[in-house]
Amino acid sequence: MDVGVEPIEANVEPIRLCWQVVQLPLAILYALLYTQQKFGMILHQQLDPNEDTEWNDILRAKGIIPQKPKEKEITEDEIIGMIESTIAEKQNGKDLSKLDLDELDELEDSEDEAVLQQYRQKRIAEMQAAVSRARFGTVREISGQDYVEEVTKAGEGIYVVLHLYSRGVPFCALINQHLTQLAAAFPMTKFVRAIATTCIANYPERNVPTIFVYYEGQLKKQFIGAVELGGPNLTCDELEYMLGQAKAIESNIKEDPRESKKIKDKLFAELSDNNDW
Repeated sequence: MDVGVEPIEANVEPIRLCWQVVQLPLAILYALLYTQQKFGMILHQQLDPNEDTEWNDILRAKGIIPQKPKEKEITEDEIIGMIESTIAEKQNGKDLSKLDLDELDELEDSEDEAVLQQYRQKRIAEMQAAVSRARFGTVREISGQDYVEEVTKAGEGIYVVLHLYSRGVPFCALINQHLTQLAAAFPMTKFVRAIATTCIANYPERNVPTIFVYYEGQLKKQFIGAVELGGPNLTCDELEYMLGQAKAIESNIKEDPRESKKIKDKLFAELSDNNDW
């Protein structure tokens, strides 16, 4: 009995079928991987993951694109810093407050015209105000004929300090010296002086020196005679304090210098009394 041997070709077909069955899932897997890779590349090429769109929201929910990072909260100090940086850039490293009008005109060619124009108008207003206020600075000599025009019609918002004096009186000469210094220090106040009898007929000699303080033509304060003015040893600081208290000038002297002088005089007197010499 012959034992038949099955041809090799008969066994190959089942093996081929098995191999095809195995290859099919692998092909599908490769196809899925390739598709995912290409799809991801397309997403990265065509989509901005940071855009706020409905499609991006869906992709973020599915984990296809990363979640959008939360925006950093800007503090108040950071906002101020940003504003200051912007101003510094606009100024191009220049302090606008130190520029004159011609320099501001030149800067307008390269800077934000609206910003510079606004600042220019502000500077013009400041300059005009300063010029209008600081238009005095000296002590003017007037006569009785000038009294109304120079004193009572001095203008709106103007303080006038009038010194009535007599020639040959040392205390009057001292006050004139003090007023010259104060007029230069406070140019927004108008300082004038006049021989007493030329402004007021028969003005008593005993009443000089006299200082009148006017504001917008109205008499606000008066210092008549040597006693009210502190005597012949009056200092410039003491007179400045007195005029500051009358609001004729904006003095930084807030405490009466005469009080400290009284304390010193009292101490010296006590030392003299205790002196055994």
